[in-house]
Amino acid sequence: MSDRDYLSIGEVLAQLLEEFPDVTISKIRFLESQGLIVPERTPSGYRKFTSAEVERLRFILQEQKNNYLPLRVIKGKLEDESQDISRDLDNISELVSTSGHPAARAAMPRPAAVEQSPQLEQDPIVPASVKRQQRKVALQHADKTESIPRDQLLEQVHIDSTFLKDLEAAGLVSGHDVGDTTFFDTHSASIARTAGRFQEMGIDIRHLRAWKSSADRELSLFEQRILPLLRQRNPASRDEALEMLAEFMELGGELRNSLLMRDIARLTEQK
Repeated sequence: MSDRDYLSIGEVLAQLLEEFPDVTISKIRFLESQGLIVPERTPSGYRKFTSAEVERLRFILQEQKNNYLPLRVIKGKLEDESQDISRDLDNISELVSTSGHPAARAAMPRPAAVEQSPQLEQDPIVPASVKRQQRKVALQHADKTESIPRDQLLEQVHIDSTFLKDLEAAGLVSGHDVGDTTFFDTHSASIARTAGRFQEMGIDIRHLRAWKSSADRELSLFEQRILPLLRQRNPASRDEALEMLAEFMELGGELRNSLLMRDIARLTEQK
């Protein structure tokens, strides 16, 4: 691995984008938050992905993409000591190149295509063409990271359908339709849960718009900084932009928390 034996999160993203076009830094961070991957940290707090951790991440994404497995099932497979992940990865190289160049990514072995079952293709009830389209839709849905159908979200976060619709109208959450069902990603589910708790404490949706406005302004500021790099259309610049965005997100969270804690200390100190 060139001059170091680990990858940054931006370099990992570059390695995975060709095979998993919908993977994002946010998705990698989410998988970490769920305990599926545990990258080490540098003394300054940056993530360090070893070749083993990248292999583990690739396995997770393949299970979602090829088998449509939910994260809880994938986590169970990872925790099963008898599960040999390397067999499912078709002998991926032990060393992961730090180069973000497409040629370097293309050199990585790719899993063999899954052979379709003859019984599945000969199903007399559902035409094969329809099944292929259903699998295509399911694949698009599966890549959205453990999406939750509307009814299940309402049950999980303990809010009613009217409140969820109000959150959608305010632009705080958004879903995507698969057939006649609307699915929400885990970020929207988290927002809905938090908004519900805020409502219980007397802070309603119209007040939460301030958080959305603040997030929109923060994103706009980050875009101004990274877009010039993305427009250069070369892998190195893209890696730099994604790594910079990841650091912006971490710094933004740290700054907001520090500002709040400072002012809360002033608010609560005895006069």
